[in-house]
Amino acid sequence: MSVNELFTKFTRVWIPDPEDVWKAAEITRDYKEGETVLHLKLEDETPLEYPVGPKSNPLPFLRNPDILVGENDLTALSYLHEPAVLHNLKVRFMESNHIYTYCGIVLVAINPYEQLHIYGEEVINAYSGQNMGDMDPHIFAVAEEAYKQMARDERNQSIIVSGESGAGKTVSAKYAMRYFATVGGSSNDTNVEEKVMASSPIMEAIGNAKTTRNDNSSRFGKYIQIGFSRNYHIIGANMRTYLLEKSRVVFQAEDERNYHVFYQLCASSSLPEFKDLGLTSAEDFTYTSLGENIFIEGVNDAEDFKKTREAFTLLGIKESSQINIFKVMASILHLGNVEICSERDGESCHIPRDDPHLQHFCKLLGVELQQMENWLCNRKLATTSETYVKKMSSKEATNARDALAKHIYARMFDWIVEHINVALHTSSKQHSFIGVLDIYGFETFEVNSFEQFCINYANEKLQQQFNSHVFKLEQEEYMKEQIPWTLIDFYDNQPCIDLIEARLGILDLLDEECKVPKGTDQNWAQKLYKQHSSSAHFQKPRMSNTSFIVIHFADKVQYQCEGFLEKNRDTVYEEQINILKASQFQLVADLFTDKDDAPTSKVSRVNVRPAKAVPKTPNKEHRKTVGHQVSSRLVCRMISDDVGVTAAHVFLFDSKRAVQQLRACGVLETIRISAAGYPSRWTYPDFFSRYRVLMKKSDMTSADKKLVCKNLLETLIKEPDMFQFGKTKIFFRAGQVAYLEKLRADKFRAACIKIQKTVRGWLQRIRYRKIRKSAITLQRYGRGYLARRYADFLRLSRAALICQKQCRMVRERRAYLRVRQAVVTIQAYTRGMYTRRIYLEFLLHHKAMIIQKTVRGWLQRRKFRRARDAAIIIQCAYRRMHAKRQLKHLKIEARSAEHLKKLNTGMENKIVQLQRKMDDQNKEFRTQNEQLLTVNTSLSSEMNKLQKELEQLRSQQGDGDQLTSLQDELERLREELQEAHAERKRLEEEHSTEKLGLTQRVEELERENCMLKSEKEEMNRRIVQQSKGADGETASLQNELDEERQRYQNLLKEFSRLEQRYDNLKEELSLAKFQPGHRRNPSNQSSLESDSNYPSVSTSEVGDTEDSIQLVDDMGVEKAAMDISLFMKLQKRVRELEQERKRLQSNVDKMEELTKSPASEQETADLAYNNLKRQELESENKKLKNDLNELRKTISERASQNNSSNELQDSYNLLLSQLKAANEELDARKEEVLILRSQIVSNAQLYNIPELNNSKEPVDKDEAVRAYHGLCESKTNQQDWCYLNEDGELGLAYQGLKQVARLLEAQLQSQSRQHKDELEALHTQIELLKDDIEKKQEILNYTMSLSPEAQVEFSVQQEITRLTNDNLDLKELVEKLEKNERKLKKQLRIYMKKVQELEASQAASPTSRVKPELSRQVTVQRKEKDFEGMLEYAKEDEALLIKTLITDIKPSTVSATVPCLPAYVLFMCIRHADYINDDQKVESLLTSTINAIKKVLKKNNDDFETTSFWLANTSRLLHCLKQYSGDEAFMTQNTAKQNEHCLKNFDLAEYRQVLSDLSIQIYQQLIKVAEGIIQPMIVSAMLESESIPSLAGVKPMGYRNRSSSMDGDGPSSYTLEALIRQLGQFHIIMRDHGLDPEIVGQVVRQLFHCINAVTLNNLLLRKDVCSWSTGMQLRYNTSQMEEWLRANNLYQSKAAATLEPIIQAAQLLQVKKKTSQDAEAICSLCTALTTQQIVKILNLYTPLNEFEERVTVSFIRNIQNRLQERNDPPQLLVDTKQTFPVLFPYTPSALSLETLHIPASLGLDFITRV
Repeated sequence: MSVNELFTKFTRVWIPDPEDVWKAAEITRDYKEGETVLHLKLEDETPLEYPVGPKSNPLPFLRNPDILVGENDLTALSYLHEPAVLHNLKVRFMESNHIYTYCGIVLVAINPYEQLHIYGEEVINAYSGQNMGDMDPHIFAVAEEAYKQMARDERNQSIIVSGESGAGKTVSAKYAMRYFATVGGSSNDTNVEEKVMASSPIMEAIGNAKTTRNDNSSRFGKYIQIGFSRNYHIIGANMRTYLLEKSRVVFQAEDERNYHVFYQLCASSSLPEFKDLGLTSAEDFTYTSLGENIFIEGVNDAEDFKKTREAFTLLGIKESSQINIFKVMASILHLGNVEICSERDGESCHIPRDDPHLQHFCKLLGVELQQMENWLCNRKLATTSETYVKKMSSKEATNARDALAKHIYARMFDWIVEHINVALHTSSKQHSFIGVLDIYGFETFEVNSFEQFCINYANEKLQQQFNSHVFKLEQEEYMKEQIPWTLIDFYDNQPCIDLIEARLGILDLLDEECKVPKGTDQNWAQKLYKQHSSSAHFQKPRMSNTSFIVIHFADKVQYQCEGFLEKNRDTVYEEQINILKASQFQLVADLFTDKDDAPTSKVSRVNVRPAKAVPKTPNKEHRKTVGHQVSSRLVCRMISDDVGVTAAHVFLFDSKRAVQQLRACGVLETIRISAAGYPSRWTYPDFFSRYRVLMKKSDMTSADKKLVCKNLLETLIKEPDMFQFGKTKIFFRAGQVAYLEKLRADKFRAACIKIQKTVRGWLQRIRYRKIRKSAITLQRYGRGYLARRYADFLRLSRAALICQKQCRMVRERRAYLRVRQAVVTIQAYTRGMYTRRIYLEFLLHHKAMIIQKTVRGWLQRRKFRRARDAAIIIQCAYRRMHAKRQLKHLKIEARSAEHLKKLNTGMENKIVQLQRKMDDQNKEFRTQNEQLLTVNTSLSSEMNKLQKELEQLRSQQGDGDQLTSLQDELERLREELQEAHAERKRLEEEHSTEKLGLTQRVEELERENCMLKSEKEEMNRRIVQQSKGADGETASLQNELDEERQRYQNLLKEFSRLEQRYDNLKEELSLAKFQPGHRRNPSNQSSLESDSNYPSVSTSEVGDTEDSIQLVDDMGVEKAAMDISLFMKLQKRVRELEQERKRLQSNVDKMEELTKSPASEQETADLAYNNLKRQELESENKKLKNDLNELRKTISERASQNNSSNELQDSYNLLLSQLKAANEELDARKEEVLILRSQIVSNAQLYNIPELNNSKEPVDKDEAVRAYHGLCESKTNQQDWCYLNEDGELGLAYQGLKQVARLLEAQLQSQSRQHKDELEALHTQIELLKDDIEKKQEILNYTMSLSPEAQVEFSVQQEITRLTNDNLDLKELVEKLEKNERKLKKQLRIYMKKVQELEASQAASPTSRVKPELSRQVTVQRKEKDFEGMLEYAKEDEALLIKTLITDIKPSTVSATVPCLPAYVLFMCIRHADYINDDQKVESLLTSTINAIKKVLKKNNDDFETTSFWLANTSRLLHCLKQYSGDEAFMTQNTAKQNEHCLKNFDLAEYRQVLSDLSIQIYQQLIKVAEGIIQPMIVSAMLESESIPSLAGVKPMGYRNRSSSMDGDGPSSYTLEALIRQLGQFHIIMRDHGLDPEIVGQVVRQLFHCINAVTLNNLLLRKDVCSWSTGMQLRYNTSQMEEWLRANNLYQSKAAATLEPIIQAAQLLQVKKKTSQDAEAICSLCTALTTQQIVKILNLYTPLNEFEERVTVSFIRNIQNRLQERNDPPQLLVDTKQTFPVLFPYTPSALSLETLHIPASLGLDFITRV
C-alpha cells in the first residue's frame, strides 16, 4: 500500500510530545508523497502543521482502529510500535483498571499501589488447568503455563520477574510461588510450601530496605527453585541470591534506610534477651542514621521483628542460633560507631582507649580487643623476602572498617540463605523444578555508579537470553504452520556484552587498575577512552573526563568513575579475617572459614579472569573483585542453566517512566521481533466470519473456506509478501489487519449510506403524503367552518324572533297574574273572618261538655276508691294469716333434702330469670313513669278547667253555698292529688331501690365478665406473641441448624479426606515393607478387625464411663475421636448425666414453689386462672394444632396437584368445616369450664375451705363442692344463694363438660387418623400411577425419536422385557403356590398322623382323654406361620453375604428389581439377628457393611453410577433403621404389619448416626464425581458454543495461542445439548437407583451452583466473551437449563435460584449502558451480583464492531457511586468449592418386608426366609 492510501483525511496518527511522550492527532488533508508538511488537528481541535522529511522527520506512526484499543495482548495490535503499546496500556490501566497485559510471552504488569482482590484461592482455582490465552492476563496464567509445560514436556521452567525499584517485583514473585504452593501442594506432611512462603519475612528483613521509590525494596537478586516430584507435588526448594547491595550497609542516600533487620533490632532492644547487645535507638548508630529518616509510615519494626523470629523458628533455626545471628548484626552497628582518629602526620591513625563500641563489637563476636584495635589501624605487607606492618591513614582505616562491616554482613546473609535452603531441602529425588528469578531491572539515575553498572550488565545478559528465546518461539510457530521462513534480523546485544566482559573490556581494565598500587579512577577512565573510543556502544561525555557512557539495549547510561576502584576491590584485609576466624563463638568462626580451602591450595586473592588461571600468590587481599564475581558467578551460572521460558515485567505507569521501562525490560524489543515477521494471525473460520462482507456472492459459492479466503486476500492485498497462508492460520504483516478493517468499515459505511439514502427517500415520500393529506383536511375543515358559521347566523335570526315573541307574552301574562292575585287575596280574607266566628261558637260548647264529663268522672272514682280500700284491708288480713301458716310449713319443708335439690336445679336458669325479672321491672318502671306523667298532665288540665268554671260560676251565680261546696271539693281534690303524689314517690323509691340492687348485681357480673374477657384477650395476646416469638426462634434455630449442619458436613469431609490419606499412607507403607514370602501376624489376621471402627450394641460392652474417660486421657483427644466405640460410651454417659441434671432441676423447682410466700388474693386468683387456662390451652392446642397442621399440609399438597380429584377436594372441605365447628364448640366449653374452675380455685384459696370427707368422689368434684360452699358463704346477704350446690352440681357439670371435650377430641383424632390413612393410600396410588405414566411417556418419547426400523426393534425389546417380567412374576407366584402346597401337605400329614394316634389311644382307653397329645397339636399349629420379613444366615456366611451384596454386586444386575434391594436384604438380616437377640451378630454385620461400602466407594471413587447406587442404598438402610426402630416419631406412617416388624431388643441409634455420616460422605463424593465430569463441559457449553447460530461475532484481533501448551489438539468443544444430556443421565441414574427426590434435588442444586460459579468466573476473567452476543447466547442457555428443570420436576429444588447471578450477568451485557436511567436500571436489576463483579463486567465489555460503543468511565463511576451503600463481600469470583449443607429427610418405605422378592441371580441361596 502506498503512502497516499494510508495518510488520507480523517486518518489518526501519533506525534512525539515532550511531556506525554506521544500525542494523538488527526489528518485534516490528504497527504501526497513528497510534501513537506502534514496538516493535523489535535484532540483539543488545535490545528498543527507537522513537518515531515525523508531523513530528518519521518511520517508519524498510524493509530490502530478503536476496536483494537484495550486488547489483552499487545501483539494482537495491527500497528506494533511504541505509541500504540503505550496507549493500549494506558487505556487498560486508567479506564478498565486492568493491571496485566500480555505482550507475546511477556506479561506486563502495572503497579496500582493498592490491594486488589484478584489473588484469592478462588482465582487460583479459576486459572488452574486453563490455557494461557483463554483467560484474562494474570500472573497466575504465567505460573500455570510454566507448571503445565513442566508436567507435559518434563522440562524445567523459569520465570523472570524484572523491573525498576517499586514496580512490585517481589510481590509478583510471591504470588507466583503461592500459586505453585496451592496447585502443587506437598504430598506429605512436611508442608514445604508453607516453609517456602515463611522464608519471605526473613529475606525481607535482611535483604530489603527503604528507598526513595519504595518502602520495601529488594536490594538483592533472588532465584528460587521449587522442586517437584514425579506426581508434580512440591517436595523441596532451593534459593540462590545475587548482587546483594553491600554498600547499603555502610551508606544510605537521603531519605533512605539501611536493611530492615537493623531497625527491627533497635526497636526490640528493650527485650530481656537483647540487653547484652548494647543497642539503643537507631538514631544513635552511624550505619542506620545516614538517611536521616529511621521510620517508615505505617510500619511497626517491633511487630515485624516478631514475625521474623517466628519465621526463623518455623524454618528450624534454634533460639540460640537466632541470638547469635542478632549478635553479629548488632556488632556491625557497633563497628560503624568505632571512632578512628587521625594522627598529626596524616599517615597514621588510632582508636581512642576504652571505645565502648569497639568493646561491644569484640564482646559480641568473641574476638580479642587488642588485636582488633591494632589491625583496624594497621595492615601487613609481604614481599618476597620479608613481611612488615604498615600504618594506615584515617581514610584508609575507615574504608577498611566499612569493608569489614560489608564483608561480615555478606557472610551472615549467605549463612542465613544456606540454612534456609537446608530447611527447604528434601531427601526425595527431585524430578523437575520451576525457578522464579526476582532481580533488579535496568536502572538509570542522575548519578550512576558501580552498582548500576553491575545491574545493567546482568540485564544485558538476561536480555540476550530472552531475545534468543522469543526468536526461537517465532521460528517454531512459522515452522509448525509450514510457511516460508525468512530470518528475522533482531537486535543482538553481544557487542555490548563483549564491551563489558571481553579481554581488555571494561571489567578487565578495571581489575587491572585495581592491581596497580597507585591506581586511581581517573587513570582507569583514561584507559577506557583510549581502548574503546572506537566502539559503537561506548562514548565519552563532552563535559567530563571522569565518566563514560555505555549504550545498552534499553538506553544510554552515563557512569561516574568515582568510587569504581574502591567498590570493585571491596578490600578486606586478611589479618582482620584471621581474628574473626579465631573467635570463641563457633558461628562467627564458621562464617569466615572458606569451604573450599584445602591444605595444599592457597588461592590468590588478586583479580582473576574467568578464562585464564593465575599462579597462586600468598598474602594478598582476602577476596576476588566484585566485577570478577559478577562476570564469573552470577551471569554464567544463572543464565546458561535455568532462565528462559516465560517472563513478567512489572512497572509503575507514568508516560515517561513507562516508555523507559518498556525499553529497559525488553518489551519493545519483543514487539519489534514480532512486528518484523507476521504478528497478526487469524484462523480461516474467524477470517471468513469477519471479512465475508468484502466478498462477492460469486466468491462464496465454494464450500472450501480456505480457498475462499485465499481468493479474497489475493484480490484485496496486491502485495503477496504482506500475508502468508499456513495450515490452520493466515499470517499478516503489521498494518494489514488495520487495512482490512478500513476496507470493511468503508464497505459498511457505503452500505449505511445506501440504507440512509433509501430510508430518507422513503421518509420524504411519507412526509409529502402527510402534507398533502393535511392540506385536503384543512380545506375540508375550512369549508365546513364557513357553512357552519352561515347556519349559525340563520339560527341566531330565528332565535331573536322567538325571544321577542316570548318576551311580549311574559309581560302580558305578568299583568294578568297580578290582577288575579289581588282578587283571590280579598276573597280569602273575607271567607276566613266568617269561618273564625263559627269556630268560636263550637269551641264554647265543647269546653262546657268537657267540664261536665270531668266532674261526673271524679264523683265515680271517689266512690270506687272507698270500696277498693275496704276490700284491700280485708285481703291483707286474710293473706297475712295464710302467709304465716305457709311460712311455718315451708320452714319444716326446707329442712328436707328434696327441697334442697329442687332449689339447686337450674342455677343457670335462675340467673337468667333474675336478669329477665330485672329487665321486666325496668320496663314496668318505665310504663309507670309514663302513666304518672299522663295522670299529672290530665289532673293539671282538669284543675285548670275547674278553676275557669269556678270563675265563670262566680261571675254568673252569687250563691255562696255552692261556692263553698265547690271550694271544699277543690280542697278535697287537692288532698287526693297530694296523696297520689306521695304514693307515686313511695313507688318510685321502692323501684329505685330494687333497680339499684339489680343494677349493682348486673355491674358486678359485667365487671367479672369484662375481667374474664380482658384476661382471655391478654392470654390470647401472650399466646400469639409466644407463637410469633417461637416462629422467629424457629427461623433463627433453623439458620443455626443449617450452619451447624454445614460445619458438621465439612468436618465429615475433612475426616474422609484424612481417612483416605491414612489409607494411602498405609498402602505405601505396606508396599515399602513388602518382602517375598507369606507372613501373618496378629495385626492383620482379620480385615474386619482392622477396618472395624464401630461399637457393639450389646449392653455388656458399653463398659464403665469412668474407664472410658480415663482411656481418653491416656489416648489423647484426637486418637480417641477415631475410636467410635469409646465415643459412644462417652455419649451415653453424657446422656445419663443430662437426665440426672434434669431430675435434680425439677426437684429444685418443686422446693422453690413450696417455699414461695403466697401472693395477694387477687394475684392468686389471677395466677390460678392463668395457669389453668395456659395448661389447658397448651395441652389441647399443641396436640390439636400439630394434627391439624399436618392434616392441612398433607391435604393441601394433594389437592394442589394436577391429578387431584373433585371428590378429594369435597371431602377436604367437608372435613375442614366439621373441624371448624368442633373447634368452636370446644373453645366455648373450655371457656366456661375455665371460668368456673378459676372461681372455684380462687374462692377455695380465699376462704381456705377444708376438704370434704367424701374422698371417693373425683378430685375435680371435691374442688368444685368446696369452692362453691365458700362462694355460698360469701353471699349470705342474699337468701336466694344460700343453698346453691350443696349436692355438687357444679362439679358434675364440670365433669360433664370435660367428658364432652374429651369425646370431641377423640372424635377429631379418629377423623384425622382416618383421613390421613385415606390420604396416604391415595398418595401411594398417585405416586405409582405417576411413575407408571412417566415411564410410559419416556418410552413413548424415545420411541418417537427413533427411525421406523429402530421403533420396531425397540418395541420388540420392550415386549420381550414385559414378557420376561411377567414370567418372573408368574414364577414367583408358582413358587408361592408350591410352597403353600408343600405346607398344606405337611400339615395334612401331621393331622393324619395325629388322627391315627388319637384313634389308637381312644381304642386303648375309650374313656380317657390324652391331653398332652392335644397340647402338642396346638403347639405345632402355632409354629406354622407366614413369612415375617426376616432373613437368616449362618455366622460363617457373613463374609460371603457382604461379598455378594456389596463387594461384587453391580448396579446393573439389580436394575430390574426393587430399588435399594441390597439395603432391604441387609435390614432383614439385621431384623433376624435382633429377633434372636444376638448383639455380636448385629454389630459384626453392621460394621462389615459399613466397611465394605467404604471400600467399594474407594475403589470406584470416580464412578458416578456406583456412588449413586450406594448413596441410595445407604440412605434407605438408614431410613429402615428409623422406620422399624420402634420410636413413635418414625412410626406415624407405618402400617400395622410394619409396626409388627419393629426391632425388639436393640437400640441402633448410634449406628443410625454412623450411617448418616457415611451418607454425607457418599453425597460429597457423588458431588465431587459429578462436578469432575461436567466441569470441563461448562465453559464450552455455556459461553463458547453457538446455541443460537450465526449470532456470535468475531473481533478483529487475531487471537493466537501464546504458548506451546496449545500445540496439541485441545479438548473437544462441548455444546449445551451435551451438558443437558449429561445432567439428564445423572438424573436418570439417581432416579433408577431409588434415591430420594429431595436428595436428587439437592444434588442438582449443587451441580447448578457449580455451573453458575464456573461460568461467571470465566466471564469475569475473559474479555473476549463480554459482549452483547455472548449475553444473548448465555440468556438462551440459562433458559434451556431452567426448562430442563421444569421438565424433570426439579424447579422446586432451588436449583434455578443458583443461576440468578449468571442470568443477571447476561442481562447486564444486553442492556443499554449510557444514561443515568440505564445506571439506575442496572443497579436495580443486578441484585445477585456484587459491586465488584458489575464493575468488572462493565470494564470487560467489548464491542464486536466499530458501530458499538464502549462503556464510558463516567458511566462506570456512576454505577460505583450508586452501589456504595451495598455491603458486598470484597472477593470478585464465586467460590466454586462452596457446598450447600445436605439434609436427608426421613422417607419411610411403603414396601412390606414379607412381600419382598429376592431374585435367584443374586446367588443368596445360603440365606433362609423366616
